[in-house]
Amino acid sequence: MSARNVSRIVVAGAGAWGGWIALCLRRAGHRVTLVDPWGPGNARASSGDETRIVRANYGAATHYVGMGVRALELWREFERAEGIELVRRCGVLWMEGSRDEAHRASLPLMRAAGVRFEELSRADLARRYPQIDTQDIEYAILESDSGYAFARRACRAVVEAFAREGGEYVHGAVQPLSAAGSSLVRVQLNNGATVEADAFVFACGPWLPEVLPDVLGGVIRPTRQELFYFGEPAGDRAFSDDTMPAWIDHRESMWYGIPGNEHRGFKIGDDERGPDTDPTTQERVPTAAMISKTRAYAAHRFPTLAHVPITEARVCQYENTPDNDFIIDRHPALDNVWIAGGGSGHGFKHAPTIGEHVAQLVAGQARVRNEFALARFERTVRQ
Repeated sequence: MSARNVSRIVVAGAGAWGGWIALCLRRAGHRVTLVDPWGPGNARASSGDETRIVRANYGAATHYVGMGVRALELWREFERAEGIELVRRCGVLWMEGSRDEAHRASLPLMRAAGVRFEELSRADLARRYPQIDTQDIEYAILESDSGYAFARRACRAVVEAFAREGGEYVHGAVQPLSAAGSSLVRVQLNNGATVEADAFVFACGPWLPEVLPDVLGGVIRPTRQELFYFGEPAGDRAFSDDTMPAWIDHRESMWYGIPGNEHRGFKIGDDERGPDTDPTTQERVPTAAMISKTRAYAAHRFPTLAHVPITEARVCQYENTPDNDFIIDRHPALDNVWIAGGGSGHGFKHAPTIGEHVAQLVAGQARVRNEFALARFERTVRQ
């Protein structure tokens, strides 16, 4: 499809990816309609909640390093233009149980890309962050320029900028796709309305298998994930974001956390994939089992938090691909339809880069990256 024939574009999904895709397409001169059933940063969205880690270190997955660096640049540009803080640059600390060579593979790439970081020994880590129990930590990497994004705030800010710059936002749910031929003409919403366009981008996160069942039904798997906020001891600044960075505990299993969170508490999450879930209907109430598991972890890694209360909890979801890499590709049967999804728990930080890339794909100015091509799951799709 020639880029000259594209003027009207529908983007389905106003999360982190969909919002940035819509904004970048609008800034490229297209007439863009952004459709979402619950709004940017809503409680059901994978891009909801208050915060997300923003980092550049991706270990052996080196294709993400450049994307992460570019995303930080675009976040900074957007913050300056909007006069709002969206990324708190308190650093990101990687704690390793051994000197993981695969994870160290990205260090030369980060160095070449101008990412500032330090390698810390166990003794360095214990001296700098005494609130961490370091007995089973071999070494650590501190990314100085990274940190965390204010997720809900960022989603709203991007969609507000999109609307202010002439984009159209429609409140509604895109219905499962049913199309014949080689192109899509319109999508139907749950209220019976239809929206016509020359091109379509589906960035519906965990709803992609529902909207595109023939293509993604066997590929993207939404899983339930529970997060907890621990209340710091009164007057203790050891767990605030001006004292401690965001962190990832990368050992046999992976835990992560974010300080600050606008005074909601010290956020701790388990990266292990939970049970399959329906993002529309799941009850977002934490389970006793995950409360107990997270409390045990907190007491082990941060002894001061052993007896503090949990002040808040969130239940969200990851939308996982089999290899945890994204899907950013053209629909296999419809030449004017693009798919952007499979964030797999690490996609939020890349949203500005995804928006930029998808806008270039639609305009014919970029090619689909092999790492994100849908064809890598061709066998799964056929099944």
